[in-house]
Amino acid sequence: MTKHQIEVITSVERRRRWSREEKERLVAATLEPGASVSEIAHSAGIHVSQLFRWRKELCQISTPSVPQLIPVEVVETLPGPSIPPEPPPVSRPRKKASLVMIELGGGRRLRVGSDIDTEALARILDVLERR
Repeated sequence: MTKHQIEVITSVERRRRWSREEKERLVAATLEPGASVSEIAHSAGIHVSQLFRWRKELCQISTPSVPQLIPVEVVETLPGPSIPPEPPPVSRPRKKASLVMIELGGGRRLRVGSDIDTEALARILDVLERR
């Protein structure tokens, strides 16, 4: 003969209802300096996550149900900043382009246009002298 253990449930387990004041009291206790949420929850007979949920619900800043309106004043448009017209391009008399031949020595020659930037030419000549 085999023995089986049977569990008999005689009552229905019910949820405990907490009033808002009780929830606020427990949440306020968790906000005290040095308070342990775990210890407070254990002493009240509830799970820590429940206490954190209450804390989130009760500490949440309520947003106003009516949207805030900002007064607006409509005025005539102001004229934009006046932009001075661009001056017409100045026509310059064209110079005839001519080539300048520079003898560098060692049989090397450099041909440049007469309109070359003198500073650029000086840099080129410095580089070529170092070779």
